[in-house]
Amino acid sequence: MSAARLDTASHSVPAPLARGFTDGNHLQLLKSGGEYFPALIAAIEQARHEVHLETYIFADDATGRRVAATLVQAAQRGVAVRVLVDGFGARDFEAGMGAGLAAAGAEVLTYRPEAGRFAMRRHRLRRMHRKLAVIDGSIGFVGGINVVDDFDAGTAPRFDYAVRVEGPLVARLHLAVRHVWRMVRWARLGHRPPPPAPLPRHPVPAGTMRGALVLRDNLAHRHDIEYAYLDAIRGARREILIANAYFLPGRRFRKALLLAAQRGVSVRLLLQGRSDHVLFHYATQALYDRLLAAGVRIYEYDKAELHAKVAVVDDDWATVGSSNIDPFSLLLAREANLVVRDVGFVGELRSSLAAALAGTAREIRAEDQAHRPWRARLASLLAYSLVRFMLGVTRYAGKQYSG
Repeated sequence: MSAARLDTASHSVPAPLARGFTDGNHLQLLKSGGEYFPALIAAIEQARHEVHLETYIFADDATGRRVAATLVQAAQRGVAVRVLVDGFGARDFEAGMGAGLAAAGAEVLTYRPEAGRFAMRRHRLRRMHRKLAVIDGSIGFVGGINVVDDFDAGTAPRFDYAVRVEGPLVARLHLAVRHVWRMVRWARLGHRPPPPAPLPRHPVPAGTMRGALVLRDNLAHRHDIEYAYLDAIRGARREILIANAYFLPGRRFRKALLLAAQRGVSVRLLLQGRSDHVLFHYATQALYDRLLAAGVRIYEYDKAELHAKVAVVDDDWATVGSSNIDPFSLLLAREANLVVRDVGFVGELRSSLAAALAGTAREIRAEDQAHRPWRARLASLLAYSLVRFMLGVTRYAGKQYSG
């Protein structure tokens, strides 16, 4: 993909991303569910016309029931409420809490409903992993936080982020949720639904921040999120700081990180130390030796579950979204990331990540790797080989995971 200069900043931007940047936004970083859910619920409570909510997981727990109750109240006062969940991540939602929403007048749809829990169909891996919300076309939310309780067995909240959006960028979010909603509704009805109501006026400027919504799908935007990362990494001068729940990049991404470290850029990765997917955790550890040898610093966060999908590059680039850096997010799922070019926002996210690094995160050193038991090293090799085999069987990965 060709690159085009967005402005006089240090990073070149792929042309589709450059066209997607808008000025005049107010972007509020929300840390974990403790900040996200009160902001989301407050926006829904103030809705007068329309609420769109997309989420991979909508759990039947205290948080899910609180959000659902707020949506029910909105529907009962005449707001058009539309909720889209994923058929794997929220497979029981439509028959459970979704039925209560539908009874109140909300519309509920499921993206690719599961035909059977043990069905081995190739397209089953194509999930709707986005976490988006748009209220009245004027307030939006984007990030990595599902509708689910924020606490694990311990007392620390899940480590994750979202962004509350006001300003012209909300129009892009609105178009994105309306498009997928109409597509899924078409598939459900079996015929083309009537066109959606006209969009409201584009939101007026609400601040001074510049941002872009970067989407990943299996058609025209298959690599947009990956290209946004790669362009920022290749242009980095001083620092790359990535916090990602499932980190298993392909060769192109790994090479960009290694080259950045070799030219003197500080490259730090904050990864899961308490993984809920053992296979991926071991597969990721198979990459540690080469990354450490190149000067990349790796930390594992084990205070709670790390679910974040964020990054900071230098002083003027950040991303917050739903996309992991693994084959399922970068090659298969519908994802949505916000890319922000604002020094203040970038500084706030960097400070939050730095606090996690300085807190309970444990740095993995080369000598730690050298003293790992042979059984653990073998488990990592086997896990990585199994993931590559699974991708080969699906034929989605091409050459990115061939080495």
